Amino acid sequence: MTRAAAEGRATRAFQEAVAEGPLTLRAYLDPFPKGADLHVHLSGAVYAETFIKDAGEDGLCVDPKALSFAKPPCEAPLVPAKELSDVLTPDEQDLYDELVDSFSMRSYVPVKSFSGHDQFFSTFGRFSGLSKTHTGEWVDEVASRAADQNQQYLELMETPPFGHAIALAHAHPLNMDFAQYRETLLAAGLRDDVAADLAHAKDAEAKRKELEHCGTEQAAPACGVTVRYLYQVLRGNAPEQVFAQTLLGFETVKAAMEAHDDTWVGINFVMPEDGYVSMRDYTLQMKMLDYLHGVYPEVHISLHAGELAPGLVPPEGLRFHIRQAVELGHAERIGHGVDVMDETDARGLLKEMAQRHVMVEINLSSNEGILGVKGEEHPFPIYREAHVPVALSTDDEGVSRIDLTHEYVRAVMDYHLGYTDIKQLARTGIAHSFLPGADLWAAPDVFTALAAPCRGQMPGADTMSAGCKAFLDGSQKATAEWELERRFRVFEAKF
Repeated sequence: MTRAAAEGRATRAFQEAVAEGPLTLRAYLDPFPKGADLHVHLSGAVYAETFIKDAGEDGLCVDPKALSFAKPPCEAPLVPAKELSDVLTPDEQDLYDELVDSFSMRSYVPVKSFSGHDQFFSTFGRFSGLSKTHTGEWVDEVASRAADQNQQYLELMETPPFGHAIALAHAHPLNMDFAQYRETLLAAGLRDDVAADLAHAKDAEAKRKELEHCGTEQAAPACGVTVRYLYQVLRGNAPEQVFAQTLLGFETVKAAMEAHDDTWVGINFVMPEDGYVSMRDYTLQMKMLDYLHGVYPEVHISLHAGELAPGLVPPEGLRFHIRQAVELGHAERIGHGVDVMDETDARGLLKEMAQRHVMVEINLSSNEGILGVKGEEHPFPIYREAHVPVALSTDDEGVSRIDLTHEYVRAVMDYHLGYTDIKQLARTGIAHSFLPGADLWAAPDVFTALAAPCRGQMPGADTMSAGCKAFLDGSQKATAEWELERRFRVFEAKF
């Protein structure tokens, strides 16, 4: 069977699944090759049940009133978390269920005094306090779930310890001469934290590969999922702290790249974009990025921008975040981008993003849960119509109680996508990953012609010319894109 014929059969099966409804469509899409998930917060991707188990292992307590973890001693009314990891009494089962709800959006119904936005962001503080020794286990959980859905690549947002950087920021007040302030922090020893931050990701990778038995005959499917890390910067802190942590992030990613260390690949700013400090200092933070990008141009940047909606902030707060992220912050990708049509000269911004191939990480479920934005109110179809590259992502699948397949089902049903559309989404995700190396495709975001070294080859074929093989061997990104095409071939051959 030719590739075109196989794709045609897969397309017809897809159309039949859509006609039968979301349950049949999910069964179809579960093994569909989804490529990458580029917008994933590691702590938010882990399901609550795992955190409760880990709290028991760490000897933490549960506060039944606050529905959060607490430090020992576990004296009444606190309950030892380990009591929730075995056969449960009815009262313990009730507490367990309440904890799962507290740590996620499960069962949550927004009320006037506590919105979905409030519940979503409150979860992180409730399950905090767990030992970082579990990080590798959490990566294994997320990678295993990805493998089960035929994903091949993850970029996990993670915040390594940065207490020393904050202490340096406290000792050295912000100097608006960023070049001078950078030198002050580096001279005070900020680079001393780079080794620990590199080790944080390397240790997590080593642990998860150990759990997955990678490199052995018992290797788990998750071994086939490539994981890279984005350095999270907490945008809600004081400006000197944001600069110090951002500088440490740039230094860490640069060191990883120079050492050919396949862990850290870029940075991102996190915490609620509508927070007081986040709104007050937004332009200042973009100016910090503008300066640091000039010093570290090789470090990739993806930014949360436009995770806002009318009413959440004053109208003027919706006018500039995405544009500044692109033009001042040098973002190669935008996370969320929900308020794009409220930006000044929205059509001009869309045109600029399309021309610069700035990709938008679309998070449908979290946008509904946090912002109440869904369906026709979401700019997903507007981005596509404007030829801005987009890819689906989960954001915080543990908090939202979803997975990437769920997001594909939702996108297809809500926006009437066809089979070629979902292939485009998967290809776009891999193409805009921060993996090093040249792109497999001849033109950005046009998935019809291969780059010159592989021209004339069948994408994803098991054999290729010597020149194409050499090209792939020199590019992690092109190799990942070739692997996605191979997975498409295998998937479509089943119909």
